[in-house]
Amino acid sequence: MSTLIFIISLAILLLGYRIYGSFVERFFEIDLNRKTPAHTKYDGIDYVPARSWWVLFSHHFASIAGAGPIVGPVLAFMYWGWLGVLLWILFGTIFMGAVHDFGALFISIRENGNSFGQVAQKYISKKASIVLLVFLWLALVLVISVFADICSRSFINEPRIVLPSLGLIPVALLIGFLMSRLRLNLAFSTLLGIGFLVVFVIVGKSWPIVFGGRNPYLAWLSILFVYSFFASVIPVDILLAPRDYISSFLLFFGILVAALAIVINLQPLDRVTTLHLSSAKGPIFPVMFIMVACGAISGFHSLVSSGTTSKQLSNERDAKRIGYGAMVLEAILAVIALICVVFGVADIPEGTTPIGVFGIGFGKIVFFLGDYAKFVAIIMVNAFILTTLDTATRITRLLTQELLGLKNKYWATLISVGSAGLLLFSGTFDTLWPMFGATNQLVAGLSLLVVSGYLSAKGKNNKITLIPAILMFFITFIFLFRQMAVFFSEKNYLLSLISVILVFLGAFIVKEFIKKRKEYA
Repeated sequence: MSTLIFIISLAILLLGYRIYGSFVERFFEIDLNRKTPAHTKYDGIDYVPARSWWVLFSHHFASIAGAGPIVGPVLAFMYWGWLGVLLWILFGTIFMGAVHDFGALFISIRENGNSFGQVAQKYISKKASIVLLVFLWLALVLVISVFADICSRSFINEPRIVLPSLGLIPVALLIGFLMSRLRLNLAFSTLLGIGFLVVFVIVGKSWPIVFGGRNPYLAWLSILFVYSFFASVIPVDILLAPRDYISSFLLFFGILVAALAIVINLQPLDRVTTLHLSSAKGPIFPVMFIMVACGAISGFHSLVSSGTTSKQLSNERDAKRIGYGAMVLEAILAVIALICVVFGVADIPEGTTPIGVFGIGFGKIVFFLGDYAKFVAIIMVNAFILTTLDTATRITRLLTQELLGLKNKYWATLISVGSAGLLLFSGTFDTLWPMFGATNQLVAGLSLLVVSGYLSAKGKNNKITLIPAILMFFITFIFLFRQMAVFFSEKNYLLSLISVILVFLGAFIVKEFIKKRKEYA
């Protein structure tokens, strides 16, 4: 039954955090007395020590989660059943995803908060560094495109979530000013922010915001890109961190009530598909492993870890709970999403989006919230999406400045957002999501490769990161070769070209790593 499956899954993930997470922490040799880049490179914009580890955990978790751990498992379940998806979420997280996130955070801290491109130059090669920066930039543009698309469509399909979603922006500015500039009491600032959030949820349910005109989709996209632009250039402790922090309470509330509902809702799983080895989307290997995306391992997390989190971490003692722990919580969310869709699968109308599917399942399982259940579910997902969107834009801006040598952050942000918009109109969600998943998993392999290079340089055994890296390359290369043929047959030459570029760039960095590894042998 679903309750037993959830309890066992929760126990496995928590034991993984406790046992394997502690092993990883000891292996990397955390130093509690070492000053972090947030202190040594403080600049008041990007390098700012977080007010507390919990504030940073909230920002980090809200940024990495996005829609991935919900959309991915929902789609994968609909094509291949729940068993394979669940096993990949659990063991992929413990031995690959969480190790990847922790390793990325740790080496960025130890390398003065530098990006992965800069770290790659030191531990692989200068050529690999340039290629990796290009690769990461392409991956982030794809992230911005996908999440802007999902968010725009959710505003159109459920206009009641607009006020709670966008209303938090001015609230975040207020809370950020109170906490960072006036140094107001954290508890008071938090309660004030949560109070505004509750009011927006209640009012938003009765006051939907609908765009008229010929193209509401384009209108919402424009608004989201404008917001992302400003979120990218405003000091991180004024908008990005407080918005993620306040949003996280909605996310934690949703996770908590869903977990409680699953435990008390004793439902059999005999009416749903357990396992399919093949589907209309292809064979379970490698396609399911790509489709699940962030639910098990995500390269985007390394960009958050090294792009914003490492610049705000106040003490290395918090690296495990933020780096490893946030990924474990994301896996718990992915399991909840999987069980929710299992509950709601019989009531899904034709053509429902993955987020809509999750909302139906959440609404059915969290019965004690009544009419608010489905509404809260979709707001929760949208909060994840917005936090990922603004964080991704900020990191892309930093990479654009690094790649092009631009000092002007406004031009760098404009290039980032403009490129995402261009890509968005080259394909639909059905084509962009698998490409997002493949790029995301390939970035994870590359990030694990950089961490492996770091460990080799320090004279340590790198198997805990190198083996997962090899697995990710194997999965994603097979998938991308398959997608090349599909895109070419559909005459989608832009995405065909992107697939070729991704394989070429990934293979080049692997070659450079092998050359460098011989020096350490």
